[in-house]
Amino acid sequence: MAHTYIPLEQYKRKWIFNHKDLPVTDDDKALVKPLDQKSSMEVWNKWISNKSSRAEQFAKGDWAAKGDVWSELQDWQSAWDSEDDALPEMMTSHFDWPDETIVYFCYEKYLVIETRWDVFVRNWKCFLFFDDGPLLISAKKKQAAFFHQSGEYQIGNRG
Repeated sequence: MAHTYIPLEQYKRKWIFNHKDLPVTDDDKALVKPLDQKSSMEVWNKWISNKSSRAEQFAKGDWAAKGDVWSELQDWQSAWDSEDDALPEMMTSHFDWPDETIVYFCYEKYLVIETRWDVFVRNWKCFLFFDDGPLLISAKKKQAAFFHQSGEYQIGNRG
């Protein structure tokens, strides 16, 4: 599936990658690729849900709506608030992905960012400036993460 991208400079949430307190290198910015609406929809429909457009709408039949897919809630907010830039420990151990693995950070059906795993790991705090139920997935891997506004997240495996 060939994707169409929006230049980061034209992305409506670009400020999250230009925040003075969480600098993103130019090399990493070049690998942060917001998808246009059509490509976002294709990713969401194929790997998340073809029924729901946002996490709070997940319905019966959506793999992400199945309770046994997800771990118990873990805290991400304290790691986000800390001076340490490391991913929360549970995520680090769950995602044993090579650096170059293509990942999708899916805010909702029409708002998806493609990047590489190593870029996400270095800049995860920027992605979570918006924490209204995004999911982290990879097309080629089963592991997933689901971030909640409560400052908690769950890890699991896509069905």
